[in-house]
Amino acid sequence: MMKRLLLSLILAFGLWLTANGQQPASDFVAMPIPDSVWTQMQGKTYKPNPNISRDDLRYLRVLHWDYDNRTHQGEMVCNKLIAEKLVSIFRQLYEARYPIQRMVLPDVYDADDERQMRDNNTSCFCYRNIAGSQKLSKHSLGLAVDLNTLYNPYVRRRKDGTLFLQPATATPYVDRSRRFRYKITKRDLAYRLFTENGFQWGGAWRSHQDYQHFEW
Repeated sequence: MMKRLLLSLILAFGLWLTANGQQPASDFVAMPIPDSVWTQMQGKTYKPNPNISRDDLRYLRVLHWDYDNRTHQGEMVCNKLIAEKLVSIFRQLYEARYPIQRMVLPDVYDADDERQMRDNNTSCFCYRNIAGSQKLSKHSLGLAVDLNTLYNPYVRRRKDGTLFLQPATATPYVDRSRRFRYKITKRDLAYRLFTENGFQWGGAWRSHQDYQHFEW
């Protein structure tokens, strides 16, 4: 009986903290990758390679807000070099009620980048090449974050003048002069927090624009 009462009190206190804009430390945490998550990653975001190992990576659990004005539990895998930076960034975004629609592991989408971007998922680690290239992406090292991906697409103009987009469904969001939700700009809080922590924003690149992308 006492155990049940204690657990109820702990749960109620945690809910009170969240409702009042305060979070227990465990709501924003970086940790070694749990066995269950590591198993889920195999053959999807993680493939045997000489560049990065399990020990180089960390599993994050953070809270985030969406436009529904509700709190959601997010999760992410990243390089241990930026884990604490990301915990701090996402905590500040949460405290400012910055909207992030979805933050689940890319393994939920079988590491299919197009699928997760169409779903507006925010993520970091995925062992893969840069789109249209044989060069490893910074995501392969867990050193890049893609944020609100549908509304902030990767845009590259081909030599014939046509556009290559990722995700392919992001045509309405190529025109950055338009106003729409989730849009990242240089006046954006996410832009400020990431760049203050040493990240580069792909939306400012010249050869192509990757509006969702922050790399360290």
